[in-house]
Amino acid sequence: MQISRRKALFLFSVVILAWGLNWPVVKQLVTVMPPIWSAALRCAIAAAAVLIIQCATGHFVIPKRQDIYIVLVIGVINLAVGPALMALGLQFIPAGRSAVLGYTTPLWVAPGAWFFLHEKQPPRRILGIIIGICGVAVLCNPLAIDLGDENVVLGHALLLLNALTWAVAILCIRAHVWLSTPFQLLFWQTCLSSALLIALALAVEGTPAFTPSLSTILLLAYCGIPATAVAYWAMTVINASLPATVTSLGVLAAPVVGILSSIALLGETADQPLIIATAMIIGGIAIGAVPKKKAASPGP
Repeated sequence: MQISRRKALFLFSVVILAWGLNWPVVKQLVTVMPPIWSAALRCAIAAAAVLIIQCATGHFVIPKRQDIYIVLVIGVINLAVGPALMALGLQFIPAGRSAVLGYTTPLWVAPGAWFFLHEKQPPRRILGIIIGICGVAVLCNPLAIDLGDENVVLGHALLLLNALTWAVAILCIRAHVWLSTPFQLLFWQTCLSSALLIALALAVEGTPAFTPSLSTILLLAYCGIPATAVAYWAMTVINASLPATVTSLGVLAAPVVGILSSIALLGETADQPLIIATAMIIGGIAIGAVPKKKAASPGP
């Protein structure tokens, strides 16, 4: 499904806003309910919402045998392990800082693509990776965080691991030969992830020890519907309507939205290391994402 460029850009801005706001929302969730339960319920709500969208748009399918592999990979790594790591890490780390760490995924995709998929990496991308990794070092240096606090160190490690799981999933997606579209398989992936997370939550955190309230329900609904189900559907439309460079660069605005919304909604602050690291990480990713300019044809 293709739409006009103007509509696609508007829809893309909505997705970026939804993904950026998701960080302070999840941060609030893990203060009122166990983290793994928050991820499990989010995925369950997303599965129900995706099913409704698929049935309404004619995208519901039964996975073919060749696509079972990618359903398992994305369902386990991307939609079960990733959200759980995100929720666990957000217990200890401010939402704005977490958003930046969470969007380091492209830094790990490029070397993985080189090693596993034998994709050549141009010099500008290697330079971008180096700049981005230096940005991570600025964000995690002893002057910026208390390395003596085990929870702070664990939180940073969990969020970087979350970004790494996304990188693994992206590499698997690139290598897979798709019969159905990614969105068509999303219902089955969210079903699998919610089942795994509920089982894990019961084993680790026991029965849910929180009192449902309107605010908690709204927070869960936001994570499951706009930030997951609607955003994934919207990205299928956006990717069909906009150049890949536009989407790969545009999504870099999400961590900025995460920082600003965390300041506005949670009263967080953006210190100098966070600002510098964010500029380096986003700048490094942007350098790697911009395609090499072709030589201009000689004119008359």
